[in-house]
Amino acid sequence: MHQHLTELQRALRCTDTGRVEDWGRRLAAVLLDGGRLLACGNGGSAAEAQHLTAELVGRFEDERRPLSAIALHADTSSLTALANDYGYRDVYARQVRAHARPGDVLVCLSTSGASENVVAAALAARELGVRTWALTGEGPSALLAACDEAVQVPAAAASTVQEVHLALVHLLCSVVDAEVRHRAGAVPAAGREEVQA
Repeated sequence: MHQHLTELQRALRCTDTGRVEDWGRRLAAVLLDGGRLLACGNGGSAAEAQHLTAELVGRFEDERRPLSAIALHADTSSLTALANDYGYRDVYARQVRAHARPGDVLVCLSTSGASENVVAAALAARELGVRTWALTGEGPSALLAACDEAVQVPAAAASTVQEVHLALVHLLCSVVDAEVRHRAGAVPAAGREEVQA
């Protein structure tokens, strides 16, 4: 356990958090201008994609307007229909073609960077003029080649990569919140209390 925590601390120190902060500022501008975030991944990465979109549609820490964000695995009827009719490789790419518009953002999460359905989604997004950002592990991968930008977590264990990805999701959301406050002004304390009541 101590070795795992040591590796987690090392991976956090060596990850490019500055790029994620930059993404947060740019994402806030996209969402406030009426754009949309799409997110995809498999297994634990799917859970983190849904965590990200939930924080944006709801709220992270500060009260603000809801922001448009869709986790592509969360509509199980669409997911299973697409897998049945087109194969699992295309379950995200077809949804990207349905939901995404030029200028939107697709966040792709994959510890290995080798998930065919996530790579296919990134390639479909590129065709549509959608910005593609990857959160992945270390080393070259098909996902890195398919996305516009990436943040790689330098860790060998998939569990460590996923734990850092969760921290990066929270960092992204905190920067979005800060940018929304900067652009639109904070909701008064009384307003926050009314919403939380």
